[in-house]
Parts: sequence; C-alpha cells; structure tokens
Amino acid sequence: MKRFATLLVCLLGLAVWLAPTAGADRKPYVFDRPHSQLNFTAEALLLTAHGFFEKFDAEVQVDPEKLENSTLHLTIETASINTRVERRDNHLRSADFFDAANHPRITFVATKITKVSDQDLLITGDLTIRAVTKSIQVPTRVVFLRDGRGRFKGEFQINRKDFGVNYNSRMNPIEDTVAVQFDLNLVDQKMQEERQRQMQQRQQQPPTQQQPAQSQQPPAPPAQPPAPKPPQP
Repeated sequence: MKRFATLLVCLLGLAVWLAPTAGADRKPYVFDRPHSQLNFTAEALLLTAHGFFEKFDAEVQVDPEKLENSTLHLTIETASINTRVERRDNHLRSADFFDAANHPRITFVATKITKVSDQDLLITGDLTIRAVTKSIQVPTRVVFLRDGRGRFKGEFQINRKDFGVNYNSRMNPIEDTVAVQFDLNLVDQKMQEERQRQMQQRQQQPPTQQQPAQSQQPPAPPAQPPAPKPPQP
C-alpha cells in the first residue's frame, strides 16, 4: 500500500511539473500590416466583384517548432469592407448583407490545427458572421517561418446563405459561394516591439551638430611689379 501511495504521489508530482509546459513554446505574434491582406471574390451576372477588408486584427500564439500547438483568434471589422465602389460597399454594410450596424465584427477562432506536410496546414475553426457560427476548414500554406517571422496564405470557399446573407437581385443575380483569399505576414511581438523602440530612440535623438563651413575668400591677385622709372636726362 505504501508503494502504491508513493507511486501515486510521484505521478501527481510529474503531472504538475509537466502541466505548465503545454504551450510554453508558444509566442505571441502580430501582423506585419503592410504585408497582410484579406480578400474575397463574389460572382454575379454582370461582374466578378473583388473586395477586401481594411481593418482586422488577431490574437496569435505561434509554436515555431510545432505549429499544431499554435492558436488563432481573428477579428474583422465588418464596416471596413471595400470593393472600390462606395454605393456597393454601403449596400454590403446594410441589413441586406452583413448588417454591420448590428453585427460589427466577423470572427474566426481556430479549434484544431493539423499538419498535412512540412509546408501545409489544415486549420479547423469556428467562423461567425451575423451571429451565425459554422465550423469550416481552411487549407493553409506556410510560405516561410524563420527568425521570428512567418508568412501564411491560402484560399477557401463559404456559402453566404449558411450565415444568413440571403439577399439577391433579379437584375444581377449573385452566386451563393464566395471565395476568400488570405495572405498574412506575422512577426514575433517582442521582436516587433524592440524594433519600434529602437526606431523611436533614433527619431528622438537630436541631429548631429555640424561645424559651419568656413567661407573661403578668393585668393588675392599676385602683386604687380613696380612700374620702371623714366631714364634721367
């Protein structure tokens, strides 16, 4: 009985010791804004409409050695939709489509990340649009991941009617399926903050004082020899 109790205590101690390490290798990453984009394409009778979202953010924890342990919570501001036509964008923000006034955010929360190959992941997650949540799968290509930076891209399709976006037009019928394309560049948050701190320090440093250049006077012309005296009579 004593041996069993001793073994049980050892196992519990080992479990407590191992528990904090589950995710200890994950690090917070942030978007490199100029190199990240969320695009979509919607087919209609008169036009293939191309658009994007201008404002989005995410809570990302990346385990570079084992990406399956990473986490992702993406938030998109619905009203930031942009198809480069103001009238169409306002219609998309209305209750006919995204109803941005009542549903200001679109979210995606990863529930499982599966490694398919060295460069391919399959991210399963919950997508919420207009308060409707559906589980979707997102094939993702790891373009690169090194030195505290990574690029992830991919494409997938959703059925807009699954999320209550049911509007259609008799004159310009819209397809139910919408293609989504993403290309996201992520940077280690601590590295990014350190770069920003160094940049701010450089900007705050006073400019180097330079000695004013001494004005150079043009050289004086050579002295003329004295005029010869006239001969004495």
